Amino acid sequence: MEEKPVRLDPWASAVKLEYDKLFRYFGIKPFQEVLPRVSQVFGDPLHLMRRGVIFGHRDYDKILEAYKSGERVALVTGFMPSGKFHFGHKMVADQIIYYQKLGFEIFIVIADAEAYAVRKLDRKKVIEIGLYEYVANLIALGLEKNKHTHIYFQTNYEKPYYRLIQMFSRKITMAEMEAIYGDLEPGKVVAALTQAADILHPQLEYFGGFKYVVVPVGADQDPHIRFTRDIADRFENELGLRRPASTYHRFQTGLDGNKMSSSRPDYTIFLSDPVDVAVRKLKRALTGGRATVEEQRRLGGVPENCTIYEFYVYHLLQDDRELARIYSECKEGRLLCGPDKQYAAELLAKFLEEHQRRLEKARDRVLDYVEPPEF
Repeated sequence: MEEKPVRLDPWASAVKLEYDKLFRYFGIKPFQEVLPRVSQVFGDPLHLMRRGVIFGHRDYDKILEAYKSGERVALVTGFMPSGKFHFGHKMVADQIIYYQKLGFEIFIVIADAEAYAVRKLDRKKVIEIGLYEYVANLIALGLEKNKHTHIYFQTNYEKPYYRLIQMFSRKITMAEMEAIYGDLEPGKVVAALTQAADILHPQLEYFGGFKYVVVPVGADQDPHIRFTRDIADRFENELGLRRPASTYHRFQTGLDGNKMSSSRPDYTIFLSDPVDVAVRKLKRALTGGRATVEEQRRLGGVPENCTIYEFYVYHLLQDDRELARIYSECKEGRLLCGPDKQYAAELLAKFLEEHQRRLEKARDRVLDYVEPPEF
C-alpha cells in the first residue's frame, strides 16, 4: 500500500505524530547523536535531553561549536497566548531557563498577532493571557530579569523587526508556502512571515547581531523552521542572515492519551489549577496498566504507554535513579497503578503548591519584564 504523504500543521490544536517519520521525510537528525557533545560543552544536559524527550535537531552541532569557541549564541522561542499555561508549555520554559543559566541571549515572543489573526481570539484577552499566564509563569518557574533576556509582544516591538516581515514577502511565493503549510488564508500567511522575523531578527546588528540562533520547538512547528531557513538562505547576501538551528521535543500527552492542549481542559493540567483539581485530573489519567491486578502482577505494566510515567519523565522526577526504579517496578508488575498514581499525585501537589506561591508574586512583576501593547 502506498504510504500517505506527511504534512505537519503548526496550527492544529491536538495531533499525534509518528516521530520516526520526521527523520525520514524532513531531514531532522536524532538528538542522541549530539548528546555526548552536549555533556562536553555545556556540562550536565537538561533532563529532557538525557531522557530523549528532546529527540531531534537541525544544525545543533553548530550551536555547540559556537558556544565552545566563545561565540555569542541566542535562543529564540515563543508562546501563543490562546489559553492557560499548562505542563506542555512548562517543557519549553524549562529549556529557556536552562539556556539562560548557560549565558545565552534569550528572545521570547508572545505571539499575540497570531493568536488574534489565526485563532480569532479577543484582542484584550490575548494580551491579558500573555501577561498573567505566560510571562507570570515563566517568572515563577525561574526566568531571571537581566539585560540578556528580551520578552516582547508581536504587535509591540521595534521598527526593524516589522521591516523584516515586509522584506521577506518579496522572496517567497504562495506555491512555496502552500507546499510547506497546505491551504492558507491571509492571517496564516502573515503569521508565517512574522514567525520568520521572530526567529531571524536577533541576527540584525540592531538587535545584537547574533549569528548563531537555536529555536526549541515542538515537532509540529517544523514547518515554520523550514520556511525560515529558506528565507535565511535568500537573504544571506542582502542581510547577512544564516539558517537558525532548532531542537524538537515530544508532545506532552494529555490525560486521555492525546496531545495536551489548552482547548481540552478536562485532559490538561494547568499550572494555575487548584491543587485538588489537578490531583483529581491526574488520578483519572490513562495508564499503561493491565485490565486486572492479577494480569498486572503477572505480565507487568507498560510505562511507555502511561501518562503518569510520562509526568515523572518530563516534570516530576529529577533523579534518574528514582525514575529507573519506578520503570523497573512497573515492568515487573511490582508497582500497581493505584499506588503509582498516589505517589505522582503527592509529587504534583508539592510542586503546584510551591509554584503557585511564586506565581502569585510573579503576577505583580510582569510589567518589569515586558511592555504590553496599548491596544
